[in-house]
Amino acid sequence: MKKIRNSATFLIAGLGLLFIGSCKKESPAPTPPVVPPVITPSFDINSINDNYAALAPFARYLEWGSHNVHDPAIIKDGEYYYCYNTDVGYGIDVRAGIQIRRSKDLVEWKYVGWVFNSLPAMGSAFITSGGGTPFNSLWAPCIVKVGSEYRLYYSLTCSLPRLSVIGLATSSSPQGPFTERGLVVTSRNNSTVQTNAIDPAVIVTPAGEHWMMYGSAWDGIYSLKLDPSTGLAFTTDDKGTRVANRGFTGTAYNGNIEGPDIIYNPVLNKYFLFIAYDWLETKYNVRVMRGDNPNGPFYDFNGVDANTNVDHGPMIIAPYKFSGHSGYQGTAHSCAFSDGSGNYFIASQARPGSDKFFMNLHVRKLFWTTDGWPVASPERYAWEKDSLISQADITGAWERIVLNYAIVPGYAAEQLSPDFQVSNDITLDAAGTLNGNSADTWNYTAPWLQLNWSNGTTEKVYVQKGRDWENKRANSIIFTGLDNAGTAVWGKKK
Repeated sequence: MKKIRNSATFLIAGLGLLFIGSCKKESPAPTPPVVPPVITPSFDINSINDNYAALAPFARYLEWGSHNVHDPAIIKDGEYYYCYNTDVGYGIDVRAGIQIRRSKDLVEWKYVGWVFNSLPAMGSAFITSGGGTPFNSLWAPCIVKVGSEYRLYYSLTCSLPRLSVIGLATSSSPQGPFTERGLVVTSRNNSTVQTNAIDPAVIVTPAGEHWMMYGSAWDGIYSLKLDPSTGLAFTTDDKGTRVANRGFTGTAYNGNIEGPDIIYNPVLNKYFLFIAYDWLETKYNVRVMRGDNPNGPFYDFNGVDANTNVDHGPMIIAPYKFSGHSGYQGTAHSCAFSDGSGNYFIASQARPGSDKFFMNLHVRKLFWTTDGWPVASPERYAWEKDSLISQADITGAWERIVLNYAIVPGYAAEQLSPDFQVSNDITLDAAGTLNGNSADTWNYTAPWLQLNWSNGTTEKVYVQKGRDWENKRANSIIFTGLDNAGTAVWGKKK
């Protein structure tokens, strides 16, 4: 067929030459080939799966999307959200440098590079000076924008207990390149009473003060004042002061506390301190406390100072399991943030019950109760818009999860079970009763649904549209809130 086409072209060209010679007219211009339009396929949300073993090899890092994400830090800049996270990978060693992704919609994430090309020199030198060998990975970053400068705080540690450092690097772009500026706070392998210098979270107050929350396990969560002009400690060698701690179960101390995050809600005029409790692969869960100042005191749901040696709440995200799914564990080390238009979100890692070594980014909407506590959606964000749900639409069968909690002091060796909070079935009867029991009732004034149980428990929950991720169903209805004891309650319409 190719030879025939070429011959035809030759003859036509020859006739054209003869035609030109006799009539002195140009041959007609050849018809340009029809080029099909370039069609960019829309992102398929159903392509996001818990299991990403096929994409896990480092050679496929550009395809990781929301996979291999641990300890996320997210900032919105212009039309993009940027996510920075710990150097991790499923079944592989990942090069050091802090991974960077970006997204326009918090659902489709694209890999765009690293903060560093190798371990930062200043942080590495501190670890080496203390007799340690730095791990070949950076942990738990924090990102803030100050003027036109992006400040990236990183954690670096080693195998020696508490020999750690939080350093600062800066850039004029969220994608870098970043240059080390200095060390913010350090901790040493000695007998000094101090927390571990990892897991930074920085906030800038309306008055222009800069504060950093940090800490892990050794002595709770600290608050450190920073110099706004440099982003380093306001006072050289200052370690800050403790603002949050945990308590005891019998004689066993619950020291597993880390991963602080802090945001300010201008409507409520409160600072909210989020903290990760327990082992990161299993029972990892998110607690929240609030206060009037970024350096404390912060108070829990019961009005108890967060610096008191008790377990604090409310717990707003924890390992959970809806029906027909293996569930999600390790659901903490969160990052709360705003889209700049009054909408709040909270991001964390989550590990499927089918394989706890997969690490996926979960971004959920945050809602605020009428008495000023943040509560997280039971499902990941999926482009849904805020809208009121009719009473007729909420009647029927639901799955409900109560985020109860069994305290198990310890770490990896003791917290082998994720303690999944498992859903149970309930029915909201059209008559205003629950499960056909006249002693249990519900009432609804959109968007707030109240479940009144005969045992005296009252659950006030926010009703909203949401995606059913477990069943890949786009148009579901969810609820989230707290009961009168401060326990979080989640629901999903069946």
